[in-house]
Amino acid sequence: MNSKPSQAFIVTSWVALAIGVVFYLIDLFFTKMQLNEKGFYLVVLLYGLFSVVSVQKSVRDKMEGIPVTAIYYTLSWVSTAVSILLLVIGLWNAEMGLTEKGFLAIAFLMSMFAAIAVQKNTRDNMSAEYKENK
Repeated sequence: MNSKPSQAFIVTSWVALAIGVVFYLIDLFFTKMQLNEKGFYLVVLLYGLFSVVSVQKSVRDKMEGIPVTAIYYTLSWVSTAVSILLLVIGLWNAEMGLTEKGFLAIAFLMSMFAAIAVQKNTRDNMSAEYKENK
Protein backbone atom coordinates (compact mmCIF):
# COMPACT_ATOMS: atom_id res chain seq x y z
CA MET A 1 0.00 0.00 0.00
CA ASN A 2 2.79 2.43 0.77
CA SER A 3 4.86 1.80 -2.33
CA LYS A 4 6.19 4.67 -4.37
CA PRO A 5 4.13 5.44 -7.51
CA SER A 6 5.79 5.16 -10.90
CA GLN A 7 7.08 8.29 -12.58
CA ALA A 8 4.69 7.62 -15.48
CA PHE A 9 1.66 7.67 -13.14
CA ILE A 10 2.88 10.84 -11.45
CA VAL A 11 3.37 12.65 -14.76
CA THR A 12 0.08 11.37 -16.16
CA SER A 13 -1.80 12.57 -13.08
CA TRP A 14 -0.29 16.05 -13.28
CA VAL A 15 -0.93 16.25 -17.03
CA ALA A 16 -4.56 15.18 -16.54
CA LEU A 17 -5.00 17.83 -13.83
CA ALA A 18 -3.44 20.52 -16.02
CA ILE A 19 -5.54 19.54 -19.05
CA GLY A 20 -8.75 19.47 -17.03
CA VAL A 21 -8.16 22.84 -15.36
CA VAL A 22 -6.81 24.58 -18.48
CA PHE A 23 -9.68 23.42 -20.69
CA TYR A 24 -12.22 24.31 -17.99
CA LEU A 25 -10.75 27.81 -17.85
CA ILE A 26 -10.60 28.10 -21.65
CA ASP A 27 -14.27 27.15 -21.85
CA LEU A 28 -15.10 29.74 -19.20
CA PHE A 29 -13.10 32.40 -21.04
CA PHE A 30 -14.83 31.87 -24.38
CA THR A 31 -18.35 31.21 -23.07
CA LYS A 32 -20.68 34.16 -23.47
CA MET A 33 -21.87 34.83 -19.93
CA GLN A 34 -21.58 37.63 -17.44
CA LEU A 35 -18.43 37.99 -15.39
CA ASN A 36 -20.23 37.12 -12.15
CA GLU A 37 -21.36 33.81 -13.69
CA LYS A 38 -17.82 33.04 -14.78
CA GLY A 39 -16.70 33.80 -11.21
CA PHE A 40 -19.28 31.35 -9.90
CA TYR A 41 -17.94 28.54 -12.11
CA LEU A 42 -14.34 29.37 -11.16
CA VAL A 43 -15.17 29.19 -7.45
CA VAL A 44 -17.04 25.91 -7.98
CA LEU A 45 -13.91 24.45 -9.60
CA LEU A 46 -11.63 25.64 -6.80
CA TYR A 47 -14.07 24.42 -4.15
CA GLY A 48 -14.37 21.05 -5.87
CA LEU A 49 -10.61 20.61 -6.14
CA PHE A 50 -10.11 21.49 -2.48
CA SER A 51 -12.89 19.19 -1.35
CA VAL A 52 -11.64 16.11 -3.24
CA VAL A 53 -8.13 16.63 -1.87
CA SER A 54 -9.68 16.78 1.60
CA VAL A 55 -11.61 13.57 0.94
CA GLN A 56 -8.47 11.79 -0.26
CA LYS A 57 -6.51 12.99 2.75
CA SER A 58 -9.13 12.05 5.30
CA VAL A 59 -9.77 8.62 3.76
CA ARG A 60 -6.04 7.91 3.62
CA ASP A 61 -5.55 9.11 7.19
CA LYS A 62 -8.28 6.74 8.38
CA MET A 63 -6.70 3.84 6.45
CA GLU A 64 -3.33 4.53 8.08
CA GLY A 65 -4.78 4.78 11.57
CA ILE A 66 -4.30 8.55 11.84
CA PRO A 67 -7.19 10.06 13.80
CA VAL A 68 -9.68 12.02 11.70
CA THR A 69 -12.57 13.81 13.32
CA ALA A 70 -15.99 12.73 12.15
CA ILE A 71 -16.94 16.32 11.36
CA TYR A 72 -13.94 16.83 9.05
CA TYR A 73 -14.49 13.49 7.33
CA THR A 74 -18.18 14.22 6.82
CA LEU A 75 -17.60 17.81 5.69
CA SER A 76 -15.06 16.62 3.13
CA TRP A 77 -17.59 14.29 1.54
CA VAL A 78 -20.43 16.81 1.80
CA SER A 79 -18.25 19.51 0.23
CA THR A 80 -17.44 17.23 -2.69
CA ALA A 81 -21.12 16.47 -3.23
CA VAL A 82 -22.07 20.15 -2.89
CA SER A 83 -19.47 21.25 -5.43
CA ILE A 84 -20.78 18.72 -7.95
CA LEU A 85 -24.37 19.69 -7.18
CA LEU A 86 -23.56 23.40 -7.63
CA LEU A 87 -22.02 22.68 -11.01
CA VAL A 88 -25.03 20.59 -12.09
CA ILE A 89 -27.52 23.26 -10.97
CA GLY A 90 -25.47 26.01 -12.58
CA LEU A 91 -25.17 24.16 -15.88
CA TRP A 92 -28.85 23.14 -15.83
CA ASN A 93 -29.84 26.80 -15.63
CA ALA A 94 -27.08 28.22 -17.83
CA GLU A 95 -27.91 29.76 -21.17
CA MET A 96 -25.23 27.99 -23.18
CA GLY A 97 -25.19 25.19 -25.69
CA LEU A 98 -25.38 21.57 -24.64
CA THR A 99 -21.89 20.99 -26.03
CA GLU A 100 -20.43 23.78 -23.89
CA LYS A 101 -22.20 22.44 -20.82
CA GLY A 102 -20.91 18.94 -21.44
CA PHE A 103 -17.39 20.17 -22.07
CA LEU A 104 -17.39 22.16 -18.83
CA ALA A 105 -18.76 19.19 -16.87
CA ILE A 106 -16.21 16.75 -18.28
CA ALA A 107 -13.31 19.15 -17.65
CA PHE A 108 -14.58 19.63 -14.09
CA LEU A 109 -14.84 15.91 -13.36
CA MET A 110 -11.47 15.21 -15.00
CA SER A 111 -9.87 17.88 -12.84
CA MET A 112 -11.40 16.45 -9.69
CA PHE A 113 -10.29 12.89 -10.47
CA ALA A 114 -6.80 14.07 -11.37
CA ALA A 115 -6.55 16.10 -8.15
CA ILE A 116 -7.26 12.93 -6.17
CA ALA A 117 -4.55 11.07 -8.11
CA VAL A 118 -2.03 13.88 -7.62
CA GLN A 119 -2.77 13.99 -3.88
CA LYS A 120 -2.43 10.20 -3.66
CA ASN A 121 0.91 10.29 -5.48
CA THR A 122 2.17 13.09 -3.25
CA ARG A 123 1.16 11.17 -0.16
CA ASP A 124 2.72 7.93 -1.45
CA ASN A 125 5.98 9.71 -2.27
CA MET A 126 6.16 11.32 1.15
CA SER A 127 5.44 8.00 2.83
CA ALA A 128 8.11 6.20 0.80
CA GLU A 129 10.71 8.91 1.48
CA TYR A 130 9.89 8.81 5.19
CA LYS A 131 10.44 5.04 5.28
CA GLU A 132 13.73 5.36 3.35
CA ASN A 133 15.06 7.99 5.76
CA LYS A 134 14.01 6.08 8.86
